[in-house]
Amino acid sequence: MTGSFLVEPLAPGLDRTGFTCGVDALDRYFLRQAGQDVRRRATACFVAREIATGKTAGYYTLAAGGVLLAEMPARFAKRLPRYPSVPVARLGRLAVALAYRGLKLGGALLWDAVDRAARSEIAVYALVVDAKDEQAESFYRHHGFVAFGGSPRKLILPLSSLR
Repeated sequence: MTGSFLVEPLAPGLDRTGFTCGVDALDRYFLRQAGQDVRRRATACFVAREIATGKTAGYYTLAAGGVLLAEMPARFAKRLPRYPSVPVARLGRLAVALAYRGLKLGGALLWDAVDRAARSEIAVYALVVDAKDEQAESFYRHHGFVAFGGSPRKLILPLSSLR
């Protein structure tokens, strides 16, 4: 492994059969559902491929969403217009293949998602994620996400704080 990766949109025909991250639901989604969701425009899927081998090393999904202004942490809400809903980008899934663990690829994929959301021509206030377990929650908190909406695993990262 070289550690050099290219992150690009999921391409039709990409062989996804060898991808395994150790979480059955994430592996199954990538193999069976990701392409359909992209074609239906329900989500966008971005894939990290190792440049030297072309192997898929990880992926994440992004979709448009909204959260209730009333659920936002007060320190964020006070700076927002009083519309009932705040536009966000939702990070649906993020996975790194077992063979590429320990290379900080998960963090690189997360920041690629943050960058894409921040550069969007559509107004997006924040990136939101529902962490699936304590380990995922710890990962996102390490990268600056904070809890909101009454659930410790529902996390938000305002994009304006990154400029």
